[in-house]
Amino acid sequence: MNNCFGCNTCKSADKPLEEFIANLPMETSHHRVESQSTKCNFGLQGVCCRLCSNGPCRITPDAPRGICGANADTIVTRNFLRAVAAGSGCYIHVVENTALNLKNTALVKGKIKGERALERLCSIFGITSGDLYEKAEKVADAVLSDLYKPEYVKMELVEKLSYKPRFDKWKELGILPGGAKSEVFKGVVKCSTNLNSDPVDMLIDCLRLGISTGLYGLVLTNLLNDVLLGEPELRTAPVGLRVIDPDYINIMITGHQHSMFVDLQERLIQPDAVAKAKAAGAKGFKLVGCTCVGQDLQLRGSHYKEVFNGHAGNNYTSEAILATGAIDAVLSEFNCTLPGIEPICEELKIKQICLDSVAKKANAEIMEFDFAKREQQSNEIIDKIVGAYILRRGKINVDFSNADKEWKPLIDMLVGAYNSIHQDVNLNLMPEHGNDHTLTGVSEVSLKEFLGGKWKPLIDLIVAGDIKGIAGVVGCSNLTAGGHDVLSVELTKELIAKDILVLTAGCSSGGIENCGLMTPEAAKLAGPKLRAVCEKLGIPPVLNFGPCLAIGRLEIVATEIAEELGVDLPQLPLVLSAAQWLEEQALADGAYGLALGLPLHLGLPPFITGSKVAVKVLTEDMKQLTGGQVIINPDAKESADILEKIIMEKRSALNI
Repeated sequence: MNNCFGCNTCKSADKPLEEFIANLPMETSHHRVESQSTKCNFGLQGVCCRLCSNGPCRITPDAPRGICGANADTIVTRNFLRAVAAGSGCYIHVVENTALNLKNTALVKGKIKGERALERLCSIFGITSGDLYEKAEKVADAVLSDLYKPEYVKMELVEKLSYKPRFDKWKELGILPGGAKSEVFKGVVKCSTNLNSDPVDMLIDCLRLGISTGLYGLVLTNLLNDVLLGEPELRTAPVGLRVIDPDYINIMITGHQHSMFVDLQERLIQPDAVAKAKAAGAKGFKLVGCTCVGQDLQLRGSHYKEVFNGHAGNNYTSEAILATGAIDAVLSEFNCTLPGIEPICEELKIKQICLDSVAKKANAEIMEFDFAKREQQSNEIIDKIVGAYILRRGKINVDFSNADKEWKPLIDMLVGAYNSIHQDVNLNLMPEHGNDHTLTGVSEVSLKEFLGGKWKPLIDLIVAGDIKGIAGVVGCSNLTAGGHDVLSVELTKELIAKDILVLTAGCSSGGIENCGLMTPEAAKLAGPKLRAVCEKLGIPPVLNFGPCLAIGRLEIVATEIAEELGVDLPQLPLVLSAAQWLEEQALADGAYGLALGLPLHLGLPPFITGSKVAVKVLTEDMKQLTGGQVIINPDAKESADILEKIIMEKRSALNI
């Protein structure tokens, strides 16, 4: 392909990456932004309805109702509820599979790396009897039982997982969720043609979906993974394209379901598997992190040092990672796996394998994960990836000296012919990209242990004003809110300069860490008080909790701090920003944040601005309902000023 795509790429906060992409001889999402710059105003406002064959109907001042009579408020909130339900369904799918994998591991008495994490869950759930595996099975069954309840039967774990003042508020508002899967089903039904037309009622349903999404899809997925995969441990690690080592067979992982390739992780470092890699001309296998599952593996990297090389980047870095030519296979199992990787994989002969049919890519091979066949599947995946490596950039290098003499010439001829057809891919590496000492492994447990086993040191710093407050900069990356990671990174810089500690989770973390804000040296970008704290403790002013699922971990931190102070969550000097939210899952996350009563900043509005009711409920009335509110602002400095003002108001109300 000609190098004709580099003339018009979107901006990136990561300037080395921006330059790298601009000079690629292939098209990426960064190149397609300009061609999609003309947006449909009806779609932006959410006032387009295509639910029936009378449409699509588009609401304007001259045509304020669709043919059926639905007005802008009905159409907008119906579309919004449908999106939140879909996002919730994605997260519930993930926690269901994780719970099933834990149960199956318990049944076969497999490896459980997080025994302390299991005891923690047993304590929360009230499980006291049984050995390690019996307890693990009971935990998994408790989660699955709740997920499968009908909508009209309330889930039992909600109260056990919730902070009591929040639970009481949710009960008062009538938004305690029934079975999580049934809530998604009900949400989809409710926003269908000629059914619900009450915008407030549908927005209330979004809060209910937010609770089940947050407590189950976020909080519990993390805690179940801690049991299966081991708890996060603080450490420094390399990030960026520098983590790709061309001497190995490199497998890029993308998605959200870490527990699906536990067996494969172990197999890749076994002597017989390594021997296969060496026979093909490589030193062995390495996993290269991408998107949220890469963040999760980075978070737990202390347990997987042999096989995991590091986290390379987020969803909109994935095409560049592949374009280096040093990735030999993509293993995907959920979303954030861009369709844009397909032509790049096709051109560079990169093997694509999907472990979950919901994430099937057009030119990928599906190998639906089957726990009972996991060992066989791991072996098959290894053989397929070795074969792909040989075709791309390896050679068969097996000692046939002991073969029968009469067969040796034929064997040599076949091996020579096979070696001659490999693609000899040109590598386009960036060993200088990123950094080699990003702080990772941060969780509600590891951070608390770092502070001496209690939150008082952090609380004391907040009370003294050395840390003005906490901002959670979470969620996705997109290419339209100023460019790739631009708003997330700039907002983070503005916040830490105001002595506000930033906690991150999600694809936004990938951009922020690649820009160096999670290294100890980033303390120099913080305000004088926060800088002094960071330099004394040897930590960065931005702490990475990992994947978007780890938004649930931030809620645990907030809850434990609120409990120690004896206040409700909305009273804390705590704000959220999903500055560059991208997809329906982010809207479900946002609904959880609002249910928790937290201020939520968005760089781009969700598609609701065509409804005065939706805008008013989310930006104003929500403060009286749950304590939360939505704030829309695309400017980093203005947004930081708004969030700082909210934090100062919270501090004043607490007399600190």
